[in-house]
Amino acid sequence: MQEKPPPGAKDQETAGTTMTQVRKIAIDAERAGQRIDNFLRGELPGVPKGRVYRLLRKGEVRVNGGRIRAEYKLEEGDEVRIPPARIRAEGAPPSEKMATDMLGRVVYEDKRLLVLNKPTGIAVHGGSGVSHGVIELLRYARPDLKDLALVHRIDRETSGCLVMAKRRSALRDLHERFRQGKVEKNYLALVVGNWQLGDQLIDAPLHVHNRQNGERHVVVNSQLGKSAKTKVSLSRKYGKYSLLQCAPITGRTHQIRVHLDHIEFPILGDQRYGDDVANATAKKLGLKRFFLHAQSISFADDSGNDLHFTAPLAEDLERFLSSVMPRPKKRRK
Repeated sequence: MQEKPPPGAKDQETAGTTMTQVRKIAIDAERAGQRIDNFLRGELPGVPKGRVYRLLRKGEVRVNGGRIRAEYKLEEGDEVRIPPARIRAEGAPPSEKMATDMLGRVVYEDKRLLVLNKPTGIAVHGGSGVSHGVIELLRYARPDLKDLALVHRIDRETSGCLVMAKRRSALRDLHERFRQGKVEKNYLALVVGNWQLGDQLIDAPLHVHNRQNGERHVVVNSQLGKSAKTKVSLSRKYGKYSLLQCAPITGRTHQIRVHLDHIEFPILGDQRYGDDVANATAKKLGLKRFFLHAQSISFADDSGNDLHFTAPLAEDLERFLSSVMPRPKKRRK
């Protein structure tokens, strides 16, 4: 059911955006349980988060005819009224090759989940100057995946295991497992320095603040930061570098990168939190991004069966390790 838009709204367009009409959406079982603010951000692509919250505060968004708060969780049978808004217009479709290549990186799929070995250089979703991320590429390649949603996120430069939900019910279930600490993730990070600390638990609260250019920067801050913990152990030494196994217990933004820099073992190639001199040397040796790989992720499915997924180390990182592998000393005759 649709209401008539305000006079002239249908014709109002600016470059890259379009004005929507008033919509009323019935919530089914798959969408039940989702917070109204998150639901609106999905229905209003490109609308700033602040604008979404203003729509809620002013009562322009209604559920079953009444006003609601941003934290309201939708229930099956609810009717949501979405007011007119200027949203991001659909741009050019992604390339067939990129979409096909992304499909080829799927390592597991069932009726609820899809697990991908994400390549470096591709964001998990579009936005902030990125036209097409993993989600958009997979939806384009597979129209049946229109409800595909991220269970968690990894940085654009990070490669490895990425889990997505094909159903809203699966997304809710896995988010709850993350909140309860029932998901195990393991990363490989090559750091600058000779690791001699054995097994470590880095317990340092992290605070995110936005710089003037809009980029997020994370710092250790005991007053403002949120609890963040990472288990770290040595995998192997490569001369002046150390390959570490990192298991984040919490899931804060840039957690592993900031934690390792905090204890003075920055990730090699990290332009934001790393060592500039070491990064310049590594770049000459062929490292074109920071050395962080999501090696594995484990959790139980809805039937209680343990699921464990792994992604082999990316080829560019393998090549770099080979280039810095200490050569065995020749025996003297």
